[in-house]
Amino acid sequence: MIAPLLPWVHAALIMVTLIGVAVGRYPVLRMNRATIALTGAVLLVVSGAITLPQAFQSVDLNTIALLFAMMVINGNLRLAGFFRLVAVRAAGYAHSPRQLLAWVVVSSGVLSAVFLNDTIVLAFTPLVLEVVTILGLHPVPYLIALAVAANIGSTATLIGNPQNMLIGVFSGLEFLPFARALAPVSLVGLAMAWLVVVLVFRRELAFRPLQVPNSIPVRIFRPLLIKSMLATLVLLLALVGGMPVPLAALLAASLLLITRRIKPERVFLEIDWGLLVFFSGLFVVTKAVETAGFGSQLLNALTPLVEGGILAFTLATALMSNLVSNVPAVLLFQPVITSHGNLANDWLTLAMASTLAGNLTLLGSVANLIVAETARIRGVTLSFAAYLRVGPLVTLLTLLWGVHYLG
Repeated sequence: MIAPLLPWVHAALIMVTLIGVAVGRYPVLRMNRATIALTGAVLLVVSGAITLPQAFQSVDLNTIALLFAMMVINGNLRLAGFFRLVAVRAAGYAHSPRQLLAWVVVSSGVLSAVFLNDTIVLAFTPLVLEVVTILGLHPVPYLIALAVAANIGSTATLIGNPQNMLIGVFSGLEFLPFARALAPVSLVGLAMAWLVVVLVFRRELAFRPLQVPNSIPVRIFRPLLIKSMLATLVLLLALVGGMPVPLAALLAASLLLITRRIKPERVFLEIDWGLLVFFSGLFVVTKAVETAGFGSQLLNALTPLVEGGILAFTLATALMSNLVSNVPAVLLFQPVITSHGNLANDWLTLAMASTLAGNLTLLGSVANLIVAETARIRGVTLSFAAYLRVGPLVTLLTLLWGVHYLG
């Protein structure tokens, strides 16, 4: 009696979980993306959509290890004062509102390519607010520029954001070929973002002389800073040398964990354990699509989009990324691309489109939400409507440029 209903139950659980992940919460309930993904995964196991051994096997340890290692590296850099030092030094070169905006775009974009976009906006948002408050500038253009630039900059490398990390593991693409393909998309996209923000907020960004004060405090832990920079250099050299991305990140993170000065507990406080739980749960949920018997339907639905050319695939990815979020979109497209021949250009298109699509709305990426929430805590409102003045146009222009360049 119950058996005929199980496919409907499984489908409902998958859909409710993916919708919750996309929205980020459920009404009334105090749940976030991590708890939604984990709860959905457990319910799918309990209901028989996927067995417990299959669930454990579905969790990609390469991706989890890479995320963990990058969090260790970024945590040490933050504790050393690296991000604040770079931001303050860069801001000192700005002598007008538009130059300051360029600093925000370039510094956040470039650093996001190496140190994860979420990490960069978390470190930069308080400082951007501090600088614009001192200078008496309107904060909203700078906050929007920070969010969109971090997303665009992260497109350039396999370690720029979580979805690119997934693609690196699934595709087998090496660091340098990936960067050579997408760094130009990212660099031109940053210029487009700056121009759009300047045009939309031309009154708020009208010329007037600025002098960023030298009194902004920067606390540097020099021994840890030197050690963290050396570990980052090891990471980059290993990646350029062709070492697997997860192993290169783990090597650099392990070097940082050999320490006399910083307690391991202090570093582990920097780890976003919720993100690791989120990914683990999401692996199980998307694998359940296959084990519950929906894999062939999904393959039949998505294959024409991949085969329809780069423009159709880009638009489909952008739409899917805004419906279910970019990480689930990558997981859902993965078996389709594999069955289509595992072509490098398909993976590059997926990386480009799923990342740039995050700029469409304020809810489009975690980086956007971090900027908005951090600003709200400090008494500054970045509204959904204000963001829409920039986000859709930046998304359209950068996606079209990506299609042109990769096509």
